[in-house]
Amino acid sequence: MVDTPKNTPVELADDNKAEAKTRFNAALEEAKAGAAALGAEAKQRMEGYRDQAKTKGEDMKGDARGKASNLATEGKAKVSGAIASLGKLIDENAVKVDEAVGAQYGDCVRIASKKLDETASALDEKSVEELTEETRQFIRRRPSMSVGIAAAVGYLFARTFRSSK
Repeated sequence: MVDTPKNTPVELADDNKAEAKTRFNAALEEAKAGAAALGAEAKQRMEGYRDQAKTKGEDMKGDARGKASNLATEGKAKVSGAIASLGKLIDENAVKVDEAVGAQYGDCVRIASKKLDETASALDEKSVEELTEETRQFIRRRPSMSVGIAAAVGYLFARTFRSSK
């Protein structure tokens, strides 16, 4: 009987190193697989959240458009009513202009009142979409005048809100 030599300490150490390396590589592969799985799950969740956000954004956009349309229609009605009221007020004062300055000027006031009434009627008859398109066309035809009007309106708003404080 031949005795086989027992593993020497160096051989045992080499075996332990090999086993440790194998376990380490297996753990590393498992960690990589776990990270990949987490990444895939995170991507899937992100896509779900993106879809939810997109749907909610579209819903909010639709609601905002509906509210804006309603506000524009209400604003159009108020402006039309204000123009008609102004025309009526001017027409009522035409007699005073006749007496104070002369019939010729009173007639001018009546013509202005009639134009204001026609403008209010035309405004009532048109939809907000038609008015928007007409405004776009006007801006394209006369951009410098549009800028001037915008500046004047902005100035009037600023003066109105500044004096109300």
